[in-house]
Amino acid sequence: MKILILFYSAYGHVYRMAQAVAEGVKEVKGAEPVLMRVPEILPADILEKTGIAAAQKTMASVPVATLDDLGRADAVIFGAPTRYGNMCGQMRVFLDGTAEFWQKGTFVGKVGSVFTSTATQHGGQESTILSFHTTLLHLGFIIVGLPYAFQEQMRIDEITGCSPYGASTIAGGKGERQPSGNELAGARFQGRHVAQIAARLARQ
Repeated sequence: MKILILFYSAYGHVYRMAQAVAEGVKEVKGAEPVLMRVPEILPADILEKTGIAAAQKTMASVPVATLDDLGRADAVIFGAPTRYGNMCGQMRVFLDGTAEFWQKGTFVGKVGSVFTSTATQHGGQESTILSFHTTLLHLGFIIVGLPYAFQEQMRIDEITGCSPYGASTIAGGKGERQPSGNELAGARFQGRHVAQIAARLARQ
């Protein structure tokens, strides 16, 4: 059972969360995490000017997904940073190419889940995931979030991401903050939770 973890990461925060999601998937017998990223669409000069090109070198070993890779997945966990309260354009463009899957019902009954990052604590983590869900529902996915069984999302002793909609991290205005231990724990929980539910559906 292949669990595709499909992400876009500009500066590495979502990539680190994706790695934690994969660790959670691995905990489920018979589940194989497949880590892939969506194609970049920004021009090279912008990537250089913003520092994205340098940051993305750390992800060079992660293969770039095609629509065929998406179609072969038994479940998909999407990771995308927030852009003005919504998913990033790179993910949006990739998903806009899935009309054939929508017509064929490729994802009807398969599990879909979302995690994200924002620069600030209230920068649109929940709106990004919830608006992402709209696309997944159109494609026929069964949406799985991060339930309150992961009780650490209720912590108030530290600033932290994560909500019942999905795991998340706060990157800071200049990307200076890396995912915390609690946020990574939420991502691992989500990966394991999705894989467990996908395994149950596969047995039916």
